[in-house]
Amino acid sequence: QVQLVESGGGLVQAGGSLRLSCAASEPSFSWYTMGWFRQAPGKEREFVAAISWSGGSTTYADSVKGRVTISRVNAENTVYLQMNSLKLEDTAVYYCAARYLASGTIQSRYTYNYWGQGTQVTVSS
Repeated sequence: QVQLVESGGGLVQAGGSLRLSCAASEPSFSWYTMGWFRQAPGKEREFVAAISWSGGSTTYADSVKGRVTISRVNAENTVYLQMNSLKLEDTAVYYCAARYLASGTIQSRYTYNYWGQGTQVTVSS
């Protein structure tokens, strides 16, 4: 059972930046594809970005492409989400998720096995 703990959320002005971190509890972290999702009040949880186990492949939602970078350091059991040029519509709870040997689209939240508790990101005008 992999435990995931997010950090780095907070309040930021529009146009600003934040870096979210997600720390995993086990060294087996390096076997997992990692993803970031977000959920705004009254909305479905949506895909933001994902990174393969090696870090060699990344996928982004169209809404964040060019503004967000996902990365990982397997030696530290950590995945990061660097967010720049933040917009009001980026306000949400951001969740880290892990999947292993899962089939199905990487953008689907139903294909992820483990989830963190979430970290709030609030973008103000």
